[in-house]
Amino acid sequence: MKQATHHYLIFETVGGFCGIAWNASGITRFQLPTSSADSTERLLLRRIPGAEPATPTPAITDAVAAVRRYFQGEPTDFSAIKLDLTGQDPFFKQIYNAARQVGWGHTTTYGALAKQLGAGPEAARDVGQAMAKNPVALIIPCHRVLAAGNKIGGFSAPGGSSSKQRMLELEGVSMAPPKPAQQSLDF
Repeated sequence: MKQATHHYLIFETVGGFCGIAWNASGITRFQLPTSSADSTERLLLRRIPGAEPATPTPAITDAVAAVRRYFQGEPTDFSAIKLDLTGQDPFFKQIYNAARQVGWGHTTTYGALAKQLGAGPEAARDVGQAMAKNPVALIIPCHRVLAAGNKIGGFSAPGGSSSKQRMLELEGVSMAPPKPAQQSLDF
């Protein structure tokens, strides 16, 4: 079976340089921002060797515009963007579909996603693995999926969990510990 031709584009956002790759069926890869176009391109091509730079299709142009709006802090919904997840584990595809329903400014946990899919708590680890292998981070919003107790958890993108925290803060999600319920009184 012949591998589908992949095209890609590196583009700048307020958050840095992102990369997007696609084929005739949809977006296949997304690279979260790094500080330079060269490093973004290297990271993207490591995952899709042989991809060729190309002029984006109208659908890709729309996706790029949505990513730019996202990093400007504008509420953005990526759930209608067409993806090609060919080759992904079938259970991971279910996890990705469920994660795509977690909207701007909202979070869930690995365990809650597992439960939503009708799996037991042991499947939370599978959810974590799926998020770590997410080929289109941001478009499948793995940054909105937290560890137990709403802890930040891991993040395999450049910058690690601090990048995840910055993305959540951009959406208005505070990861700071809650303020004490009772304030001291000054007498």
